[in-house]
Amino acid sequence: MFDKIAGRALVPVGIVVTGFLVVCFVLLYAAIKNVVIRDSVGHANNLAGIVLKSTRYAMMKSDGELNSTIIRNISEQKGVEHVRIFNKKGVVAFSSKPEEVNRQVDKKTEGCVVCHEKADAKTSVGNMQKARTFKNSAGTEVMAIMTPIYNEPECANAACHVHPASQKILGTLDIGLSREATLASLASIRMEMLIFSLLTLVLTIAGVITLLKMIVLVPMQKLQEYTERSERNSTLSHPTDLPYELDKIAKSYYFIRIKLNEIERQSAKTVDGVSACRNK
Repeated sequence: MFDKIAGRALVPVGIVVTGFLVVCFVLLYAAIKNVVIRDSVGHANNLAGIVLKSTRYAMMKSDGELNSTIIRNISEQKGVEHVRIFNKKGVVAFSSKPEEVNRQVDKKTEGCVVCHEKADAKTSVGNMQKARTFKNSAGTEVMAIMTPIYNEPECANAACHVHPASQKILGTLDIGLSREATLASLASIRMEMLIFSLLTLVLTIAGVITLLKMIVLVPMQKLQEYTERSERNSTLSHPTDLPYELDKIAKSYYFIRIKLNEIERQSAKTVDGVSACRNK
């Protein structure tokens, strides 16, 4: 196949087109994946803000039962894996899982080390830094958001439990969301992109082959047939019109053959004349 011009023309084109589509697929999927993940983190942060606003009144009134009810109701929503609130010391004060209450959290874990990597904890981080992903005990992919609970003037001046105004962080809200819907969306996008890329590859290669066949391969085959026919026949016919530079090649071959035929005839006459003189 590679010893013919068709193979040498079509195979490299197919390789280049395939490589180009693979690179485009990888880059486009990576960009789409980043957008989907960023939107998921944004949705989780918005949900965390809703939880904080929902529990704010109960915290102001120091109503632990109301707080627990709110957290339990939120955790029952589809896609919510866990909701918990830590106090300043890292102890779980409220949780959707009762067995976690009063449990001390390790500040060196993945979700906490972002703020507690130094002696003085950070008071604010970006939305993407708040997020972490892991697998829970059931093997489900979870994305969790750690959101600090800031001290507000109403908290510092509350009669129930006074916090000094210098204390910026009162605790932390940790909310975990299942990533099953996100991963399913990414898998669907990946499959659709793969099908689209394969169709594009097939149609592109088919189009390139058709164009090459019409513009190059068919005219080249006609030129080859003309030269082979001219070699077999003693009478030389004028070449038919061929596209592009192939017509000039055919005409040049035609005139070269005419010259060669004339030289052959003259050589034959010379040989005949010499033979006739020798016979005399």
